[in-house]
Amino acid sequence: MKEIILLKAGEIALKGLNRSTFEDRLVKNCKFRLRDIGSFRFTRAQSTMYAEPLSEDIDMDDAVETLQHVFGFSKLSRACVVEKDMDTICAAAEEYLGRELRKIRTFKVEAKRSDKKFPLKSPEIAAEVGGYLLSRFSNLRVDVHEPDLVIFVEIRDQAAYIHGPQLDGAGGMPVGSSGKAMLLVSGGIDSPVAGYMMAKRGLEIEAIHFAAPPYTSEYAKQKVISLCREVCEYAGRIKLHVVNFTHVQEEIRDKCPEEYFTIIMRRYMMKIAERLARENGCGALITGESVAQVASQTLYALGCTDVACELPVLRPVIGMDKNEIIAISRKIGTFETSILPYEDCCTVFTPRHPRTKPKLRDVLRAEQSLDEEALLADALSKVETMFTYPER
Repeated sequence: MKEIILLKAGEIALKGLNRSTFEDRLVKNCKFRLRDIGSFRFTRAQSTMYAEPLSEDIDMDDAVETLQHVFGFSKLSRACVVEKDMDTICAAAEEYLGRELRKIRTFKVEAKRSDKKFPLKSPEIAAEVGGYLLSRFSNLRVDVHEPDLVIFVEIRDQAAYIHGPQLDGAGGMPVGSSGKAMLLVSGGIDSPVAGYMMAKRGLEIEAIHFAAPPYTSEYAKQKVISLCREVCEYAGRIKLHVVNFTHVQEEIRDKCPEEYFTIIMRRYMMKIAERLARENGCGALITGESVAQVASQTLYALGCTDVACELPVLRPVIGMDKNEIIAISRKIGTFETSILPYEDCCTVFTPRHPRTKPKLRDVLRAEQSLDEEALLADALSKVETMFTYPER
């Protein structure tokens, strides 16, 4: 019996003349994510994408689980494909869903007839398939309100498709369809969530992490690599840049007032991230900042940070409280890694009394003792770049 995966379009279905551009990107993303599982042929019709396996040894459960993490689909389901003939449809429903039907007590059939040339209407199709299954399984009765199983029969132009309940897709837009942005990832809970949320809006993600050896350990770096790999489950491949930030931090510590250390450090991070972003074709920066969580995230501090760069800064978790962010981190599988006790460079040389309402003129005055171009050049000469991929 031929089996495929039906993938229902999400927001893409609302696009106009450029819809094919988004669909082409979605197909490309799907093929990349399925590359280690097997080859699939993708076709498109009626706001649905059809993923047909090209060999019989493909693990369809693995393929479905993978495609659930690809942004761009609202629903998906495994389905068998048969001719548009009622006898064939009824027999296929019994064979394809027989194992599930033997385990339950109640069911109903829902039918959708996209092909208006088909002789039976949707209610008639559902009634005939339901009656046939009742005659074949003595344990079953129909419950149209709260059935144990809903069977779907779709009559489309190409064929008839039979499947059980649809699974939720990841939603959003295809990664890469909205451009590319640079994510500042610290190793905490917030920044991986921020990356996930902007990937869901169609941004291809590159990432930058600031390490400060020997103040931060190799374990902290590996933690960030793991976090990027976990975000890759939704965002696809992520290019990660690890910047040696030690000299910059030591210069700030030695030459700037302690109360401004955190805000100046953040400004230099933004400057370095912007230069790497421009070199790599990124149109924005992404941070995991949330208003008033820490001293560097007050409105005053954010204002001083923003003017350090010209690229737009996207802060998708800016209005969330910690519990909301944690809920998403658990959902996407980054929480347990984020709470591993390896300190990042943001905790190095933390001032005892950070300025929570800094004024830009005072921050700029505090920075005057630093050789900005030399520090930026030094940091950019110590960048380790690698690619992270979804775990298999």
